[in-house]
Amino acid sequence: MKELQDIARLSDRFISVELVDESLFDWNVKLHQVDKDSVLWQDMKETNTEYILLNLTFPDNFPFSPPFMRVLSPRLENGYVLDGGAICMELLTPRLPAAGGEGLCVVHMFNEGFLFCLVQGRICRKAGKSKKSFSRKEAEATFKSLVKTHEKYGWVTPPVSDG
Repeated sequence: MKELQDIARLSDRFISVELVDESLFDWNVKLHQVDKDSVLWQDMKETNTEYILLNLTFPDNFPFSPPFMRVLSPRLENGYVLDGGAICMELLTPRLPAAGGEGLCVVHMFNEGFLFCLVQGRICRKAGKSKKSFSRKEAEATFKSLVKTHEKYGWVTPPVSDG
């Protein structure tokens, strides 16, 4: 509840939150604004996209484990948004220790580092693919794979030869 109240304070600026089926453990978050110098912001203007819709699902042991976060719409490609809408960001991994023993703060997740991960993407405009919804199953599989990759190489881009 505290996290929801904290993030509600950001609502006037660029974000709004809705509970999914009135559950405090499942949120839909609308990002109404991203960096106005980014190509994603340009894409949003050109496609009349009002917001980027994210979903956060919180585990029972939050704030000591991060929520699972993914992009729902629009379909983004490139950058740090991967198959299924999974987001490649170390802060979202379970191996990152809780900040100062107090756990993860959701407001902190929406800092510039997180927004950087999103604004590197583009709104998909490919016929057929742009209308296809991201799936949670695909996002979870992609995220699990990227965590394995980063556990092996650290949080750097692995060699292309490794896929």
